[in-house]
Amino acid sequence: MPSGRNISVSEASRPKLPRHAKLKFDETRQVWVLLAPERVLAPDEIAVEVLQLCDGARSVADMVDLLAAKYAAPRDAIAADVVVMLQDLADKGFLTEAREKTS
Repeated sequence: MPSGRNISVSEASRPKLPRHAKLKFDETRQVWVLLAPERVLAPDEIAVEVLQLCDGARSVADMVDLLAAKYAAPRDAIAADVVVMLQDLADKGFLTEAREKTS
């Protein structure tokens, strides 16, 4: 049964790491890891770059624009890959969405 906290990622989403998850560089292994209670994920170089942009302030569209400019790649291709990757991480509980304050 879904927990209700998973997000549906779109270009309008503003994803961020939930309080229980941390992206850190493992000095011993010389690799980036995404840590959550009882789980560790070793994202690849591109995934790390995308995760570092997940600050709750940037939208997915903003991230895609930055990456498309940086890599001089077609925006549509990057958008499709980024949304799929972020949705996969959200489904696994590694991402949440920044919410607007309502009051």
